[in-house]
Amino acid sequence: MAFTLVRRKSAAPDRGGGLPAGPLAAVLAVLLLATLTAAVALGSTAIPPAEVWSVVARRLSGEAPRPGTDDLIVWQLRVPRALLAALVGAGLGLVGTAVQALVRNPLADPYLLGISNGASLGAVAAIVLGLGAGGTLGLGLSGAAFAGALATFALVWTVARRGGGFAPLRLVLAGVAIGQFLSGFTSYLVLRTGDEQQTHSVLFWLMGSLGGATWQLLAVPAAAVPLAALWLQARARGLNALLMGDETAAGLGVDVTRLRRELFTVTSVLTGVLVAVSGAIAFVALMVPHVCRLVVGGDHRRLLPVSALFGAVLLVVVDIVCRTAMDAQELPVGVVTSLLGAPALLYLLDRRLGSGT
Repeated sequence: MAFTLVRRKSAAPDRGGGLPAGPLAAVLAVLLLATLTAAVALGSTAIPPAEVWSVVARRLSGEAPRPGTDDLIVWQLRVPRALLAALVGAGLGLVGTAVQALVRNPLADPYLLGISNGASLGAVAAIVLGLGAGGTLGLGLSGAAFAGALATFALVWTVARRGGGFAPLRLVLAGVAIGQFLSGFTSYLVLRTGDEQQTHSVLFWLMGSLGGATWQLLAVPAAAVPLAALWLQARARGLNALLMGDETAAGLGVDVTRLRRELFTVTSVLTGVLVAVSGAIAFVALMVPHVCRLVVGGDHRRLLPVSALFGAVLLVVVDIVCRTAMDAQELPVGVVTSLLGAPALLYLLDRRLGSGT
């Protein structure tokens, strides 16, 4: 992966081209509603969409659930999973967009800063040490992953700030080095696992899974993702200025060091939340911003909401494929996103090289 910063000439956001963001966001919102309905309706037991909405309406109105399995399947199993997929997809779209602006590198994603590796190490340590069900202080698997993400954030921040200043290249190099170290330690813990079932659980989690979705698990991402979206949208102009270079951004009145510090904090915390509830899902944070830039341009005022909606739709569709592609077992989410993301990224790179940007 290239770590060179984007040239100032090509880094300026494209404010002119692209489709109108408002109508596109409305289309994506309708598409998201349709994919959520399909995610709840489809599965080993097919449920008509009308019955899906009937169950949801009864639950939301406070009526007593009807006897039978449909209510249990819809409300307790599939609705939380579909909503978790949408939240994680939206969060990954936001994180990818923000991180690429943070380091002025169009190939950046949360893995580049090591945060995902730290969250993965925390979760794997919890599984291997048998803390997944309750966990230290009752935090369990998600809490261990989030603690690992925050510890990595602190370490990367400390290393990147050594010598003063806040250079994007130093941040990237610190994140990559620490992330690779943590990845190696995670592999060591996997090798130390003597239980075959435990090893399978670790590997499945590392490839991403939404199978553990519950209403209780939804609480933190349901708060974190909208708050992060609002915060990033309020700083969209600052993100645009960052892409034009530090001197230009400072000349426009942007406190570059403070904005980067805040961006790193917000993206690190949000990444920790997402990895804690879904495992490590590859390529979504990298691919979604690229696809959306091709459609709406590089202005973050348009790019951020479209990336969130497109990421949500994409991951809901991917989760449907993971649940229904094979009869005997469920596919890890990361397997499908990698199969989709790698060819898409190669296409986008070829497009960029062909256009000379």
